[in-house]
Amino acid sequence: MSRIGKKPVEVPDGVTVEISGQTVKVCGPKSEQPLSWSVPAPISAALDDGGKRVVVTRPDDRKRSRALHGLSRALIANMVHGASQGYQRRLLVYGTGYNCNVKGRTLELNVGFTGRGTKDKPQFRIPIPGGLEVVIEAPAARGDIDPAKFVVRGADKQLVGEFCAEVRAIRPPEPYKGKGLRYEGEQVQRKAGKRLAGGAT
Repeated sequence: MSRIGKKPVEVPDGVTVEISGQTVKVCGPKSEQPLSWSVPAPISAALDDGGKRVVVTRPDDRKRSRALHGLSRALIANMVHGASQGYQRRLLVYGTGYNCNVKGRTLELNVGFTGRGTKDKPQFRIPIPGGLEVVIEAPAARGDIDPAKFVVRGADKQLVGEFCAEVRAIRPPEPYKGKGLRYEGEQVQRKAGKRLAGGAT
């Protein structure tokens, strides 16, 4: 039996879970719209203890069933956590002159590409998906030490991670000075720059 799959998902106060057939819907204070996911067959999910727990079961011990058992339980647990507490990820923007801003539902970035960007004409305008919130903590980087910062928040863990990955891919950190976008806590593998060889005279 899967150690993860057999563990019930506790439903905290303020969160509502509805199960109809294979479809699981979760509502909570952090979710603007219900989070929905279809449990893959042959896995099944059911409410227990008066709706306070979600129990995920599998009908057999086939390889596919075992694989989907733990996965299904983990994804439902992520939905419950996201609806109750939400998820967030902070990105840091390193580089002289690099900056970030939010206008309406658009994230604006200037990250050092050719074609000088300004606050009025940023180099990149990225639409913010529904269900996500982007908060600017530091709008502009100061040199290569003090970065610009923004936080992506949302109830859907997958959506938060996917949006952050797409934004980071615009300018991943380069290995010499570390300029670019990186996750908070990310370790960037640095390289030594080229050195002039001292020749004998």
